Amino acid sequence: NMFPRDFAWGAATSAYQIEGGWQTDGKGPSIWDTFCHEEGRVFGNQNGDVACNSYELWEKDLECIQQLGLTHYRLSLSWARLLPDGTTRNVNQRGVQYYNRVIDDLLACNVSPMVSLYHFDLPQAIQDLGGWKSPGVATLFDNYAKFCFQTFGDRVKLWITINEPQVCAKLGHEVGIHAPGLKEKGTTAYLVGHNMLRAHAMAWHSYNSTYRITQNGAVSLALNSDWLEPLDPGRSEDVTSAERDLIFTLGWFAWPVFVTGDYPELMRSSIETQSKMMGYSGELRLPRFSIDDPPILGTADFFALNYYTSRKVKSGGCSEQILSMKRDLAAEEVLDPSWPICGVSWLAVVPNGLRKLLKYIKDVFNNPTIYITENGFAQVGPLQIEDVERCKFYKSTILEVAKAIEEDEVNVRGYFAWSLMDNFEWADGFSARFGLFHVDFSDPELRRTIYQSGREYAKIISKYKSV
Repeated sequence: NMFPRDFAWGAATSAYQIEGGWQTDGKGPSIWDTFCHEEGRVFGNQNGDVACNSYELWEKDLECIQQLGLTHYRLSLSWARLLPDGTTRNVNQRGVQYYNRVIDDLLACNVSPMVSLYHFDLPQAIQDLGGWKSPGVATLFDNYAKFCFQTFGDRVKLWITINEPQVCAKLGHEVGIHAPGLKEKGTTAYLVGHNMLRAHAMAWHSYNSTYRITQNGAVSLALNSDWLEPLDPGRSEDVTSAERDLIFTLGWFAWPVFVTGDYPELMRSSIETQSKMMGYSGELRLPRFSIDDPPILGTADFFALNYYTSRKVKSGGCSEQILSMKRDLAAEEVLDPSWPICGVSWLAVVPNGLRKLLKYIKDVFNNPTIYITENGFAQVGPLQIEDVERCKFYKSTILEVAKAIEEDEVNVRGYFAWSLMDNFEWADGFSARFGLFHVDFSDPELRRTIYQSGREYAKIISKYKSV
């Protein structure tokens, strides 16, 4: 048997993408509510006002979870549903009741919750104070985290503080295609990433010093990365570009947490070189951690990885003469023509990239315990309930995870498919379907129907659970 007996077989979702009920029962607005309500931000001007309506249809979700035979379910809490103005001055008890019910129902069905505190949906009230750009956000996040540990931590043993800080920083504050939609190139994303790391570390230390002794759970942050390898392994520029790309993507957050307590030297030197070249003399673009911040090193009890795809990397400058992350990175990502593209343009299907990335994490980040907290395959265009390609994708990906465990001796403890069901896929709205269950968004009942890939995943789980 390739998978350990206590291996976590899961599926994942996030609050804004499934819950709906955007202003029901006292929930405050989040930056994604605001963003989606602005014209032209999202495919077809769609939004998460209703989404899968999981706020009202939780029982249906639970039936889906049971039908798959999952051992674990990853969900996120809506900060603005629990604390409408983002602070503990005002607690929304209806929000607390909702998540208590979800957690208690999961446990009653023998499913362990993995709970994310933050999955892109900052309370708008905190955005109005400067959002993740403001150093004070870290304390507000820590207060929210302590509130959640206090309220739910007696039953939750796996916590994620922040989901994909790299995506939040870059797409939300540099590229501007995610909320809050800022395009402040070359500066703000690094500041936002810095405050997210500070917030994460404060929350981890709070858990460690106050709650761990009684609750005995584990806390981490979910880091996304593609597997990145040189386009031409015989060309030294391509080799160093691929290394730099991995450091700018994964190393940005993993290095401070798992290796040194600070950013990778290569990242800092690349950024400072560009600052000098462009005659920039403002604040340090990649901030330094202050003696007043809690230490960042060691603030993860496991490594949580979101993996979707791979790229080949070659050296490449940046034509535009302005500061930008692209310019700092000075590398160009390309697709291998042999890789099939599923649905969304960015998602090339490269299952063995996951195995290579797992081995890299083992080697570079000191052989941590790893949970794959997201991995999935999108369908676009006409609905195919018999989703043959996605079935093949899950089979081959899980085989690569097995090889990583067996042959590379990587300590992988769990795998979470993205996603339990079709949902609101950020800027792509409902056009990209990642679910193991189809959701009919044209049906007022929002009926859930299992895809063939859901049946296949259930078979894989029951095969390994019973060995």
